[in-house]
Amino acid sequence: MLEKWLNDTTLQCLESVSDWQQALKICAQPLLAAGAITADYVPAIVRQHQTLGPYYVLAPGLAMPHARPEEGAVGLGLSLLKLQRGVAFQSEDFDPVDLIIMLAAPDKHSHIEMIAALAELFSSESDMEELHQANSREEIKNIIQRF
Repeated sequence: MLEKWLNDTTLQCLESVSDWQQALKICAQPLLAAGAITADYVPAIVRQHQTLGPYYVLAPGLAMPHARPEEGAVGLGLSLLKLQRGVAFQSEDFDPVDLIIMLAAPDKHSHIEMIAALAELFSSESDMEELHQANSREEIKNIIQRF
């Protein structure tokens, strides 16, 4: 299921980024190019981050940034940015973040299957450890295809 959304066009691997805002912008690029989000989407995430804190940093090294459908999500999509050197998202417990999976959903229902597959991945300690250690798209795709 996840390989439908996370593939060569939506997976990126980089050595590092300068800050969490740059990580969001880079991670958003495939979704923007595919028309799943508008240019308003990342600024909406940043505004929420500044108001609520890093609400989307879910576990050590893992962030799943997202915003509400009316804030620029016009299609269903996922993108993944894997960093070799993690970046601080201002999350006391879970920084540095090296795995960023951006979610876009145009409504409250269309992404349920996608979230279920992600939840299965996130609950597998061994697969998550492999993702955190991955250095290439191919390694990431080999893990993603299991879900």
